[in-house]
Amino acid sequence: MAAVQHPLLRGPASPRGRRRRSRPSPPPGAAAATGRATTGRRAALLALTCTIPFALTVLVWQHARLMARLEGGGEYAAALYDDEADVEGGGWGDGVFRFVRPGLFAKTDDEWADDDEAEDDDDEGEEDEEQASKESGETAEPQEFPDFDRAGSIIPFDLSVNHLKRKASALGKPPIPPLPPHASTTSVSEDFLPVVMANEINLRWRHRPKAGAPVQDAARVSAYRILAWRSGNTNAMLWDSDEVEVEEDLPFSVSWPAASLPSPGEIIEWHVTVWDDAGHPHSSDSSRFAVGPSEEDWKGQWIVHPDDMKTFKKSDEKIDECKLWHRRRSLPLFRAELSPQTLLKIEDAELASALLVVSGLGSFRASFDGVPLSSSGPIDPPFTDYSKRVSYRGFDVSKFLVGRAPRSHTIGITVGSGWWDHRPISGMAKPELLPRGPATVVAQLYLTTSSGKVHIAVPTQSGEDSESTWQVTRGHIMESDLFTGEMVDLGVMSAMEGWDAAKGGKEDWVAPASYRTDVTAEEWRQKMALKASAMDRSDATAFPERKYTASPIGKLIPSEIPPILPMQRLAPDEVRDLGDGRWLFDFGKAMSGVLHFGEGLPAPIIPKRGYPRAHGFKAASERGDSFITVIYGESLEMTTGDINRVLVAGLGLHDGGPRHMSSEKGATDGKPCFPDDQDGILSQRDAFVFPKQDGSGSKSSAKSAFANVRQSHFTTHGFRFAEVCCTATPPTGVHALLYRTAFDEWGTFDSSNVILNGGYELVKNAMASNMLSVQSDCPHREKLPYGGDLVADSPAAIHMYDMSAFYKKTVRDWLDAQWDNGAYTETSIWQDLNDYAGIGHGAGETVWASAPPVIAVRHFQAYGDLEFLGESQAGHVRWLEFLNRFFYRGMKEKGGYDIDDKLRKYNGDGSGLGDWLALRGRDTFLTHTAFYMASARCVAYIAKKLGDESMKKKSLMEAERIKQQIAGLYLRNGQDNFDFPRGHAGHTPGPEMSLFSRIVPGSKRCIVLKNWFKRSGSLWPGDEEKLFLRKLDEGYKKEMVKTGELVKEQDGYWMGWSQWQGFNEGIFAIRYALKTLSDMGFHYIALRKAAGFGFGTPEYMLSHNATTMWESWWRSEDLYSRNHPMLGALAEWMPSSAAGLSLHPTAVGGRHALFWPRFPKSAAMLEHASAVQGTPIGDYAIAWRFENLPEDKNQYDSALVTIRVRMLIPPTGVGTLRIPIPASNRTTISVSRSTLFPDLESARREADAKCNKRRQRRLGFPYSWEYDRGKERWHKQIRGKSIGTPCESFLFSVLPLSAQWSGRADATHQVRGKDRVFPPGLYDILFENWPLEKEVEGTGRLGNIPAYFKPGYDAGPYCEDSTTFDWHIDDATHII
Repeated sequence: MAAVQHPLLRGPASPRGRRRRSRPSPPPGAAAATGRATTGRRAALLALTCTIPFALTVLVWQHARLMARLEGGGEYAAALYDDEADVEGGGWGDGVFRFVRPGLFAKTDDEWADDDEAEDDDDEGEEDEEQASKESGETAEPQEFPDFDRAGSIIPFDLSVNHLKRKASALGKPPIPPLPPHASTTSVSEDFLPVVMANEINLRWRHRPKAGAPVQDAARVSAYRILAWRSGNTNAMLWDSDEVEVEEDLPFSVSWPAASLPSPGEIIEWHVTVWDDAGHPHSSDSSRFAVGPSEEDWKGQWIVHPDDMKTFKKSDEKIDECKLWHRRRSLPLFRAELSPQTLLKIEDAELASALLVVSGLGSFRASFDGVPLSSSGPIDPPFTDYSKRVSYRGFDVSKFLVGRAPRSHTIGITVGSGWWDHRPISGMAKPELLPRGPATVVAQLYLTTSSGKVHIAVPTQSGEDSESTWQVTRGHIMESDLFTGEMVDLGVMSAMEGWDAAKGGKEDWVAPASYRTDVTAEEWRQKMALKASAMDRSDATAFPERKYTASPIGKLIPSEIPPILPMQRLAPDEVRDLGDGRWLFDFGKAMSGVLHFGEGLPAPIIPKRGYPRAHGFKAASERGDSFITVIYGESLEMTTGDINRVLVAGLGLHDGGPRHMSSEKGATDGKPCFPDDQDGILSQRDAFVFPKQDGSGSKSSAKSAFANVRQSHFTTHGFRFAEVCCTATPPTGVHALLYRTAFDEWGTFDSSNVILNGGYELVKNAMASNMLSVQSDCPHREKLPYGGDLVADSPAAIHMYDMSAFYKKTVRDWLDAQWDNGAYTETSIWQDLNDYAGIGHGAGETVWASAPPVIAVRHFQAYGDLEFLGESQAGHVRWLEFLNRFFYRGMKEKGGYDIDDKLRKYNGDGSGLGDWLALRGRDTFLTHTAFYMASARCVAYIAKKLGDESMKKKSLMEAERIKQQIAGLYLRNGQDNFDFPRGHAGHTPGPEMSLFSRIVPGSKRCIVLKNWFKRSGSLWPGDEEKLFLRKLDEGYKKEMVKTGELVKEQDGYWMGWSQWQGFNEGIFAIRYALKTLSDMGFHYIALRKAAGFGFGTPEYMLSHNATTMWESWWRSEDLYSRNHPMLGALAEWMPSSAAGLSLHPTAVGGRHALFWPRFPKSAAMLEHASAVQGTPIGDYAIAWRFENLPEDKNQYDSALVTIRVRMLIPPTGVGTLRIPIPASNRTTISVSRSTLFPDLESARREADAKCNKRRQRRLGFPYSWEYDRGKERWHKQIRGKSIGTPCESFLFSVLPLSAQWSGRADATHQVRGKDRVFPPGLYDILFENWPLEKEVEGTGRLGNIPAYFKPGYDAGPYCEDSTTFDWHIDDATHII
């Protein structure tokens, strides 16, 4: 390659790094690692003052090391780009871009000494860490290590164990209510303490640069050191890793040495020190975790209320399930006394820590001396197949016991039904197929002394154990259900005040019974397998009739994921008086959660005109009880203004409501165990009841009881609106608590376009509503983890959140559900849903059932957990073997697909779900078969990473065979439109999926792409859309024709779905279409789809007041959910394509990012965009904007402008930059690098503050369609909203004074069509003289784009080389 002219571009240098000597371990009790000498740093910097080439040598050496780590990624990056480039060495010229401005390092040795002293005194890093800790929920506690090192350039933070991070306090945690008089005043240590088993301790952390650090110092971690000690005792050092040199890459995790495993019950504090590339250390704040018991370490037994266990005992009396379920109400409370005698028995040393481990089915909340131990939400333990595994939590109760005089203490456990003992009712979900039994708990307390000895106290035991202090009684929760809500007896709650403190509560406590069942795990599994047709009845084992029929309980494991916590607390936007004592609260966005009454509830009233619909309580009224009800919903009924209960009906059970069509009146009459007072609609309703009492003090008692109400605990609802009824005045201090699994949010997107931003928020809000220990479809109707939804949306979820622990659990859920024949199920806990659409033998629909291997690959790409990849491999191999045995036979038998006949009779109407809820026909053969191919690709990918060469070759050959088969069938018609032989280019997801997944042969790539643009849209005959138009004035219709939102035909006005100005794709093709368009040079068309107007767009949802993504592109008032992330794949395209930041296709563990900003030809639709992508090593970020735009927006498609790109690569990271090819030879490109890392955390805070102010001013989406019930007409209301508010990236908040920029290097001739690899740093890239152009338009909303398929059109510059268009085994992105 020809040498470049800029003097700062150099060739490769020495690949060796600095060598350092290991330091001896400190003596026991010594402080953390002390600061390293700064002599080496001064010497290096002094050398830089003498000679610039020395600095270049150092940085080029860094680059050579980076390139050595890419495992062939440089070559593959070029292949992905379809323009062969000399990227060997990956740098600019023959090396890395290196920027040194003359005089920058020209300091004297004395000045450097001053700098060293200033760094020693600098507290900026500590402030940065404190801020990050607040954002992540982690708070640093004062430690006895006085001299943590802070000199280094790399700050380690976000410490985790097994992907779990301690949470000091949930972000939306409500104020603690007044505690009973007997309760302790001690506060709890945290909301979530990770618990792991001793042989499974894997430690991780992330990095960020210290403000003011030289970028070359922060390029890599050269060594690390872990110190771990017994909590509260720095003299009790448990492990010192000593200084471990890093020759190449940091390990993805560091395992605790097997020779010195800690004991169950120990609470461990730890921190890590990392050395930067200049040899300077920086220590993290400390974090904590606990070591939990393995299955054999448990002394506690599952215990129940004795009367509850009797309801699962076979008897001659025939009693239906509903009556038995009611006999188990009210739900039990459990408590145990920890006596002073137990504490006095510990004589070997002082008590150092105390760990309480607890689990409960269905859900539980634990307390100690009356103090709740966590604000965790409605499903704890997480939803799993409880016959296979059940999670437990650990709580640090040391503050209650350590350093205090021995006295009596009380452990309390409250339980709810959860997914375990739910109301026996069935609908769109089938809870009766889940394991079930009576509410049950298990617990034990670990007491660890300063000598390290561990004692177990108060294990749960039945009354048959004479030493057991456990008791049980009926409690105040009359009923709890995840679909119908919670009912609380306030009279019992008042009488029971202080029940979990040292004294207090009623006296009718009894000894618990042991949980008992005669049903074995094998028997339960066989029963389900027979129902699923996953085994032949001839192979079934005959089991004797069982006396106790409750489900078996699986093994106890530490919680694999963070708990469900209140992650946001929202005040209402509006409170409306609906009359008759009914109050409507609007919280401005939909969520999953409950109301919290910070000041309690007012006294109830009886409405003079009777209770409004669904607020009645017949049984309570007959008894003369007082009550208040709360109803939840995500939208309002357009004809009444009430909450639309039909749209959120639990299990989809409703009778049509006031005007709906999907069910008829009386549809739920006679439904077994349908709740009373729900008016034919299974409603999200909580009720608080105070029983009638005699005596003069009854009114004051009732008033006091209602004033003490705070919230329901063991249910959750999908809602934006809530009705409270009936009170004379509205409750005050009301907030909505948004509950979700408490993983970190670490991905963002923003732009100048309110529709793009609004669409991103719709998806993010829907995601947050559906992450309650499983990734569900909707937060009200089914709440189930569907495989298809995960396949479609997991890239967006991985962008937005740290899903490392969550998706690990998800795959394990599927491994538990996998049938013995190898078949995977449609949902991660089998529910017999849509199995008809699969290939039989217990398999779910092929796309849905392929979720486990697809998620496993994406997990490895993002998080690099090789151990987990190995754990899951066998299951995925069994799935592929199942497909090899049954796929073609099942396709023919169940779907009518005759592959031997070359699909000659196939019309796109076979069995299967396909590209679900697309507006055009769904080609189910293609999706079935493509995901068979994807499963084979996944197994090949996993085998390669694990070094299983034989399995890699075998599965790779299978994947290639299926690919060739698809290509042969779909090019058979000779039309090059990639459709089935009898197809007419009318089905989805043919060309878009096959182009994205590299199924189309390279030689046909461009012609298939061109022919895709022949597709067009169609009119839409939806009922709600037609009704909308009938109720819309003529003036609005004419205006909407002008904007392209309506089509005028002879028979009137129509809405229509567009191929190129909106979406018609289903849940999978959304991603394929957007990514294919942007990746192959048609980014404007992708932008126009995502930011389009009218039916089939996010704008359509936003204009109808959506705050979460809908289940369908059409508006539904009675069936399809309005809080459903299923169509949310567009939210991954926004950061990856519109902003230009994603994980590199060949990345492992998030260590390699692809920066590929696509600039629209015209600035009319988009002026700036930005994104942040969190990864296990740190945060990558990008921001770009048009500068020097003309004041006249009419020139936005003709002016010459400047484009500025900012690019941030974190320490230890790698970034590949791929630049769009300029349209003009006059365009110049230059790059500058910040020589010092600026104060990025301050820049983030400043940008966030500005953005929040803009959101408060409601500068987002500007209008909505509102229905006037009096006039029975729709009208457009101009009213700004916060959703969609444009904000600018923090990268543009970095002022010139905050960073020292190098001189600009000309890169004009080195980026055209080539990938370049960059080391860590902050970069500023300028494109000057960039010509804006008018974008290509099509033939209208329903039309196609003739300019792109006319004869002679070459399909753009990305089609110049079609020979490299193949899937590569290291490519996790394009597997499917």
